[in-house]
Amino acid sequence: MDLDQSTTVESTQSGSSSSGYCRTNSEISGFSEHLTDDFNSCSSETSSPVSWPVTERSPFRPTLSRFGAIRHDHKLEKDDKLNDQKPTDLELEMMKERFSKLLLGEDMSGSGKGVSTAVTVSNAITNLYVSVFGQHQRLEPLYSDKKRMWKREMTCLLSVCNYIVEFVPASQNLQNKPSMEMMISRLRSDIDINLPALIKLDALLIEILDSFQETEFWYDEQGSMSRNSRSGSFRGAPQPQRKEEKWWLPLPCVPAGGLSETAKKHLRQKRDSANQIHKAAMAINSSILSDMTIPHSYISSLPKSGRTSVGDTIYRSMISTSRFSAEYLLDCLDISSEHEALELADRIEASMYTWRQKACSNYPKSSWETVKEKMEGDKNVVLAERAEILLFSLKQRFPELAQTTLDTSKIQYNKDVGQAILESYSRVLEGLAYNIVGWIEDVLFVEKSMTNQQEC
Repeated sequence: MDLDQSTTVESTQSGSSSSGYCRTNSEISGFSEHLTDDFNSCSSETSSPVSWPVTERSPFRPTLSRFGAIRHDHKLEKDDKLNDQKPTDLELEMMKERFSKLLLGEDMSGSGKGVSTAVTVSNAITNLYVSVFGQHQRLEPLYSDKKRMWKREMTCLLSVCNYIVEFVPASQNLQNKPSMEMMISRLRSDIDINLPALIKLDALLIEILDSFQETEFWYDEQGSMSRNSRSGSFRGAPQPQRKEEKWWLPLPCVPAGGLSETAKKHLRQKRDSANQIHKAAMAINSSILSDMTIPHSYISSLPKSGRTSVGDTIYRSMISTSRFSAEYLLDCLDISSEHEALELADRIEASMYTWRQKACSNYPKSSWETVKEKMEGDKNVVLAERAEILLFSLKQRFPELAQTTLDTSKIQYNKDVGQAILESYSRVLEGLAYNIVGWIEDVLFVEKSMTNQQEC
């Protein structure tokens, strides 16, 4: 495959409309198979998706443009490539192999049975996250080889965004001539805004893990003091609250006298930082998902009646003329598990779009915001708005809730490569931040319980 063919990504216009990670919904991708550190596959080890040099419009480096200048004047046999090629040629060959899988939709047979490029890229980022962070279950820096893999492969995948552009009018001043208006290309607005933010969040999460190089606490795998643990006994020590749900996680241990004030302050600061990162990544992910086109298969599966979908109890509360309170309604429902919450979220979301469809029937070409303004007070508009509020409150109450049926359908049928990269990147960062918060809370819980036992 020629370089031009293997690295071409269509420039698109902006469109409107595991282990320990519960929001991942992905098929297994061939992109992340056989990830090794034998070669600098897509960039040098020092280049990172979180530390690219700043350009005029974007903080990340166009990796493909660096390879684009390379030309081959001769062909080498497969067995001689590793010995005779220059380092840049090795990078180029690995780059071509990677993007061949992306362009073929993970179907290396070339029979056309692969998935879309957008889904392939999304799967690649998801599977890379699992490969790097799947076995990382404690507060400690990443192993150097895992960190290099993450930086190298993300540099490769994110480089695609350099070629997803939009055209905007600009005034060009010519010498001794009047100014001329012409179209120039720039990064698509959603990528230009969200990708630098995600890269920064990525850097902050890695920095949080790196800050736990030397700690006063340690971990035990078997429920007893580990071989390398410090003085003190672990038997009978309190176990974290999450241990019943996630029994496979290693148990944090603290010294007999508890942690120092400096260590506890550091843990709280990093927990607050990770929590803010989690909220930011979740907001970006929700924004990208809301902009994705709703698949026709989901629209065709919507119930004819929103009332049937949510049930009579919820419907009566939503149709009531008195002031609607989503929080009060959720309290009355007494949801006891995440499974029940996810099932309820699917039903509320389906009913919301059913009511939106009915409200938009007279304005088929207008946006939902326009229809809301034109039909303010309409029964279907009011019900759709209240369903949206209820769904938002439900997700706030269960932040670890898995993706709804609509979200998974959007990801599965998405054709926009830019949106696929932003959605999957924000999703994995959201999951990592959530895990870090949980690990820190486990340590603080054990420390507090140990202190309470000593006081008694």
